[in-house]
Parts: sequence; structure tokens; C-alpha cells
Amino acid sequence: MNQSRRNFFKTAGVIGASIAGAKPTMAAAESKNILSDDRMGVLVDTTRCIGCRRCEFACREAHDIDAGQMLDYDDRSVFDTLRRPEVDSLTVVNEFKNGEPAAEAINVKVQCMHCDHPACASACIVGAITKQQNGAVIWDTDKCIGCRYCMVACPFQIPAFEYQKAIQPRLMKCDFCFSRTSQGGIPACVEICPMEVLTYGKRYELVKLARKRIEQNPEKYVNHIYGETEVGGTSWLYLAGKDFKDLALPAHGSAPAPGASESLQHGIFKYFIPPISLFAILGGIMWLSKNKEETGE
Repeated sequence: MNQSRRNFFKTAGVIGASIAGAKPTMAAAESKNILSDDRMGVLVDTTRCIGCRRCEFACREAHDIDAGQMLDYDDRSVFDTLRRPEVDSLTVVNEFKNGEPAAEAINVKVQCMHCDHPACASACIVGAITKQQNGAVIWDTDKCIGCRYCMVACPFQIPAFEYQKAIQPRLMKCDFCFSRTSQGGIPACVEICPMEVLTYGKRYELVKLARKRIEQNPEKYVNHIYGETEVGGTSWLYLAGKDFKDLALPAHGSAPAPGASESLQHGIFKYFIPPISLFAILGGIMWLSKNKEETGE
């Protein structure tokens, strides 16, 4: 047995002994989940949206994603299919028929909802996703292990993963333009919107504004603020003149989504010992393979 293998088995023995003597630890890392009364949000008034998709352009530019030319977004053929946010499109606009021949189509912007009680943060076993004081739900690349539980847990099916990247793939979703909003700025999509579809402000003030619009124009809006109570509340709120189920916004109750994800996660990973053992074994195999390539054995 050569020196390299002896060193490996010695190291593996130390790891195994450490695992055997370790006290059971809960798998889920404590995730910072700040629910400030002054958290910010965005009110989306779908009755004002014309589907110009300038928000898509601004979002790409703000996140260093190839945005192309502004004129590219005048192409309305994209509305032929229902779209979801992807790794290169953190927000998208979909178009829906209004039901009446002469009525204008309804356009709806879709992105991460930034839940008050984010299921993605609850499902993350390493605390890589957190709810920030300003309302944003953000992802920490330095903590993420790529398990993608967040994708399964999300009640809105938003997070996307860079499967095409073999090295350092990222989880991609709207981050509420955290680099801007955490410094007192506004999201790029809000800033560029020419029709004032998007209103950025303190969430509780946006709820009041939404209720006022409904009261003043009952014939224009359905009596429902989407996101006010869904899954415990979200930072993004919607107004519409048509039932939200017809606009591809999923029907959810008021109970926070983490209840289901936490019970599932804790049932599978009640203690952290099995994953550590598995990672130690896989790490050893990778170490041996790499060493073999380097020594030419």
C-alpha cells in the first residue's frame, strides 16, 4: 500500500471516529428570517400593464445577464406560450385573453414573490436562503451545496438552477434587486416601468393603497389582493380585474408553506450524521481518483 493510500485511510479513520463520537445535530442550519413591520414590497396593478416587457430588459441588465436590445422586447410572439422565470430571465411577462372580444389582453409580470415565511429558506439545510429586513429573500452562493430542496419547496415554482454549468452553478431567482434596495434604491423593474404598473414602498402602505383602489373602482378590480395572505403573505402584491386563477397565479391558503417543507426535511434529515458520513465517503473517493490521476497510477 503506497503512502498516498495510507494517508487517505488514516484521514478517513479520523473522520469516521469523529462522526461516530459526534452528538446528533439538527440538519437545518438556522436561517435568518427577519420579518420587519417596515419591510418593503411591490404592488403590481395588472390592469395598467401593456406587456412592453421593459421590466424584463431592466432586470437582465441589473443582474449582468445578456439583455440584447430594447427593441427585441417588442416581439409579442413570446406571449404565445406561458413562460416561467429561468436562469437567464428572472422575471417574465405573460399575456392572457380577457374573455371579451373587444377587451384588451391582461398582462401579468411573474418573479419570486419574496414570501414573508419563505418555504425555500425553511427547506434549505445549510441556511443559504434568508429573508432580509427590507423584505427580500436572497441566496448565498458561499453556503449553497446545490441540493435544490428550495426548488421543490417553493409554492410558486420560481427558483431555477444552472444545470448547464459544471463549475459553480448558481441558483437563479429575483433577489428584489438587493444590492439596490438594501441601499435605499428601488428595483430596476419598478424604475423602468413606463405605465406605473409597479409601485414600490412599505408593504403595509401598499396593502392600504390596493384596498383604496378596489374601493374606488369596484367595477375595475376583483375584491382580492393577491399576496396579502397567500402562504402567510408575500412582498409582491397583485391587483387584477379577473380572477387570479385565470392568470396563472396559483391558489394558496393563508397558512405559511414552510410547515410542509419543515416536516418533510426533518423527517428525512432528523440528524446530520448520515449526510456527513455520505459526504466523507464521496469526498474520499474523489480524493483517491484525483491522487491517482496526479501520480499516473
